[in-house]
Amino acid sequence: MSVSQITTHILDTGSGRPAAGVAVVLSVRDGDNWRHVASGNTDADGRIKDLGPERVDGGSYRLNFATGPYYKAQGVDTFFPEVDLTFTVSDAGEHYHVPLLLSPFAFSTYRGS
Repeated sequence: MSVSQITTHILDTGSGRPAAGVAVVLSVRDGDNWRHVASGNTDADGRIKDLGPERVDGGSYRLNFATGPYYKAQGVDTFFPEVDLTFTVSDAGEHYHVPLLLSPFAFSTYRGS
């Protein structure tokens, strides 16, 4: 399996466990619109390593995380039915790991490695 240039990981900080089965969509800014690049679901480890191509052009990208269905399946109410993270790919040769730290009423992110 090849690793895509953009990867993600979700840690459910409320439970202290990876968030498995979360649908994620990767899009790229195309003028005034967003164009779909790839989609997938987090694995049992909360990761998606093959989200999109091995190389992408520079530009603005967005990860959309379907957090509402994840929490609904657990019987947990959440304030965030989805989370959008927008970021810039400035070096088309670098790997971009964009993790999401998630709880029902808060989230955080950072650029990982």
